[in-house]
Amino acid sequence: MLETLADRIEKDNQITTPSLSELKELAAPNARITKYGSMAFFCRTRGRSAKETEIIMGEPTEEQKKTVERLPDYLKGRKLIRVDRQIGTTKPFHCRSYISADHPQIGYMWASTLFETKKKRIDSISIQIPEWPETKVMVEPSSGVNLILGPDYVGELKMSHLRLAMYRTKERGGLGLHAGSKVIRIMGKDGKLHEKGILLFGLSATGKTTLTCHNHWLDEKKGEGIVIRQDDIMLMQKDSSCMGTEKNFYVKTDSLEPENERAIYNVAISKNALLENVMVKPDGSVDFFDKTITSNGRAVVPRDEMENTDASVDLDRVDIVLFITRRNTIIPPVAKLDKERAAAFFMLGESMGSSASDVDPGKPKRVVGANPFIVGPKDGEGNRFYDIIERNPHVECYLLNTGMIGEGGDGPCEKITVKDSAIIIREIARGAVVWKKDPDWGYETVESISGVEMSRFHPERHYSKEQYAKLTGELRDERRKWLAQFENLYSEIRNVI
Repeated sequence: MLETLADRIEKDNQITTPSLSELKELAAPNARITKYGSMAFFCRTRGRSAKETEIIMGEPTEEQKKTVERLPDYLKGRKLIRVDRQIGTTKPFHCRSYISADHPQIGYMWASTLFETKKKRIDSISIQIPEWPETKVMVEPSSGVNLILGPDYVGELKMSHLRLAMYRTKERGGLGLHAGSKVIRIMGKDGKLHEKGILLFGLSATGKTTLTCHNHWLDEKKGEGIVIRQDDIMLMQKDSSCMGTEKNFYVKTDSLEPENERAIYNVAISKNALLENVMVKPDGSVDFFDKTITSNGRAVVPRDEMENTDASVDLDRVDIVLFITRRNTIIPPVAKLDKERAAAFFMLGESMGSSASDVDPGKPKRVVGANPFIVGPKDGEGNRFYDIIERNPHVECYLLNTGMIGEGGDGPCEKITVKDSAIIIREIARGAVVWKKDPDWGYETVESISGVEMSRFHPERHYSKEQYAKLTGELRDERRKWLAQFENLYSEIRNVI
């Protein structure tokens, strides 16, 4: 339905193709300059329009057809900006965006997240028209075209192309993942340095970016360290290698501070950062804790200015997978998963809603693969993940809770801190955790670990036996009910809880 739309737009409209530096000049009048010299932009749309997003897999509806028919006439004679970029460097995915000329900052911020391209072949086209009188986002995978009508949020444009890149990867036998990635170089128990490729799954506000960029207090004198690969989207191949996608990071800035998030904080205050809906005071100072505008403040930050990065955005192989959840009752700080449970927790995608989308923040939610951008049947995502880790037995999988323990119990809750999680990841990579089987869930929990007092999180410290049994039963029923809806999911995944 959308395959000829770009041709009509090119024919009937005034199209300009500014360079990145020219986009910056065009966007400058819409910016507020911070005391760091960076540009801050403000848009009326505070997050993705998830409820208004329609994936067109077959015959479009009459309403969808009418929208597409209206668009060329609506745009006729208007000035548009055309920007071409590519996702990734190893097997690049080529993208083209058409954006209303009145909103050059959208093009500038989006172009700043991806790599320059000189290829004429285009794999994905997005058309973003913030002036459209209603909110409607339409995706047609068969033609590779996205319509973003109404929203002026940069994240909507960013994910429109990445969504299709993930879909194409799945068509070729891989799997697109909403996950951060890094390499940890660490001294193992055998006294030798080892490199571990890490994937961190998690919805916005679970701590994915924070932990992706954390240095884990490794000992550089011993040759230890980290290399940050990607913050958001990876394209996993059959051999467990992962291709990166973005040149720079589009990070959430809510309550960003230097103590535990130094790597991100330092680039968020760079003169080359691009801020979106972040509070800027009259004197130009930036307040990442002020949520007056939104708690979903964002920044495009330069990856090459970030500590612990190099020229590559890819992972040669994955060794450790972490499913980050944020729950507040009985889920332990970490659990080790066999392949069936790993695929089950991939499907469960347990977390809390955040201001990054139009879901009410703070409410429990489940999103398969922690990935709100899946195109096509979700059963196939879990089956594909299972196939990949079965084919690659070196991959270890873990559930990591960054929330709390004890909500609704008899005493105060115990927060699982960034420090706790960072140390847990370090000791997993070192191979220094002693595990024991959990009698209720079948996965393994920590018996001993250096650097974290795990007794703080024991359920018996927070709940009576009756309370714990009730919460366990309720959670088990919720998980089974969720997995049961996926009829084509492998039975060993669906029935493992």
